Amino acid sequence: MPSEPLDLPQAPAELRAAALHALCVVQPAEKLAAVQALDAAFAATGVLDAQAQLKPIALLPGRPAKPALVHPARVPRRSPNTVQGRAALLHALAHIEFNAINLALDAIWRFPGLPAAFYRDWLKVAREEALHFSLLAEHLQTLGAAYGDFEAHDGLWIMAQKTAADPLARMALVPRLLEARGLDASPPIRAKLAAAGDARAVEILDVIMRDEVGHVEIGNRWYRHLCQQQGREPVATFWALLEQYGSPAPKGPFNLDARRAAGFTAAELDALELHAQTG
Repeated sequence: MPSEPLDLPQAPAELRAAALHALCVVQPAEKLAAVQALDAAFAATGVLDAQAQLKPIALLPGRPAKPALVHPARVPRRSPNTVQGRAALLHALAHIEFNAINLALDAIWRFPGLPAAFYRDWLKVAREEALHFSLLAEHLQTLGAAYGDFEAHDGLWIMAQKTAADPLARMALVPRLLEARGLDASPPIRAKLAAAGDARAVEILDVIMRDEVGHVEIGNRWYRHLCQQQGREPVATFWALLEQYGSPAPKGPFNLDARRAAGFTAAELDALELHAQTG
């Protein structure tokens, strides 16, 4: 169920507590403002308590009543050759970006005891995901639509809930699995939007793709950090976590150039290709 609007207290000064505060914010415009404010505050003060054990003050995540969340198979798929179809496609992308804001904020507040650079990295991700959402939301308006007008699914946040107790699993199964799928899906989506003549949508997708390579790289880097810390081999651990959490393995075709740029090793890419071929 979506969170109800809250009369939240003033945002805390400390980064992780401020991230939790922003995560609780319901309305998209207010959440974007909260991300901007916490980013500016941290740039000015650098106040961070990496050891604090924080507790949510509301049902997470804060999000509006719409879009209605349905099974992924029920999310509308329409041809991007029509205005309504492009709006539906861009709405799906906007929903991913809104969830990605929440995921980045969640990584900041939820996992204590990590190096300061971990929290700085995910703050950067939250800031860039907020930009992506705002670009898509603005373009949706030019198509006569708004965020919330179409049904959507909750796959990203469901995985966040599953991995809430383990930062290693979170890094493996959100940035390295679900967000990396976006690297694979982006080129064909871009081609469809270009063929439909939507030059602005193509420009926005190029911005998103540029930044998402960096976001997946951040996930890869912290995944390997945690594997090394725990004495675990990264390739085998990834496949073991897929099985442990009941997540389907990635399917090709893979955007190998983007995945390499995002820090996937040759061994990891070989394992992906082999699994895709053998099932």
